[in-house]
Amino acid sequence: MGGRLSEESQQADALGLRPMERIGEVIAATTVEIQGESYQLHNPPPLGSLVKTGGIYGVVHYAATESLDPGRPAIARGGEEREEADIFLHHPQLASLFRTTFRALAVGHSIDGKIYHFLPPRPAHVHSFVYLCSSEEVAAFTGSLDFLSLLLSASVPVAREELVAACLRQAATAQPSASAFLLQAGRELATRLGEDWASLSSILKRLRE
Repeated sequence: MGGRLSEESQQADALGLRPMERIGEVIAATTVEIQGESYQLHNPPPLGSLVKTGGIYGVVHYAATESLDPGRPAIARGGEEREEADIFLHHPQLASLFRTTFRALAVGHSIDGKIYHFLPPRPAHVHSFVYLCSSEEVAAFTGSLDFLSLLLSASVPVAREELVAACLRQAATAQPSASAFLLQAGRELATRLGEDWASLSSILKRLRE
């Protein structure tokens, strides 16, 4: 488990992200979800990471890089290139033809510095800046695991087991003791999932890998 947690703690840096770095902005929002566009192509926040916009916290559950024009999908261009990077080097216009977007499930919000682990009263504002939460903010938010109910009940494109495990792995890196946090999370999941042993086993297996 230690190696896995070390890998997770380095994932944001490996993707070019820094704690509390402004990574994008809101392009659409509902009471339950934040949809954002990354400022850097191919560089969304990691799956399961905690982001924040306008006092609303979200857990990233999906990301995509696609053409700005649905009628003009990407085509292969690297047949004559030696390196993948050469494709964008020799076709610089490509960077302006695609965009990277991400979606985050709203799992809480803060008012006057107090954190609440339930849905915000209103959606995020369009064009609000989106930040990757710092380790301190992650630790503060995950001090209570009440947000797990929103993750477990959400309808998202990825399997909920993948999302919950990714979120807990990310959160564990911000705790004084990752193992103690994951043990507490495992107990909380066992209570919330009841007799759904298949889901519980799947999540716990992903936390151990």
